[in-house]
Amino acid sequence: MCIGIPMQVIEARGESAVCVYRGQQTLVDMMLVGEQAPGTWLLVFLDAAREVIGAEKAGQIADALEAMRLAMQGETDINHLFADLVDREPELPEFLRT
Repeated sequence: MCIGIPMQVIEARGESAVCVYRGQQTLVDMMLVGEQAPGTWLLVFLDAAREVIGAEKAGQIADALEAMRLAMQGETDINHLFADLVDREPELPEFLRT
């Protein structure tokens, strides 16, 4: 399984960029998304940027990854990491509503 990591560009280098996630810098292949300005958030798989994302979505993904890390350590108090989902009724996709 491949997990996407939200990373922020800190230095553009043409076909690659130096990006950071949780304080760790990584050289990321930018061939699929093109050169991006510093500050841009990306969804990165196996050191290759696959999608440009917004800061809010990057935060939600980072929270989900943190919840997964905590759950693997046996923690059960992770609802705060899913603030956008807690106390919300599930919704069917549009094509299933009819």
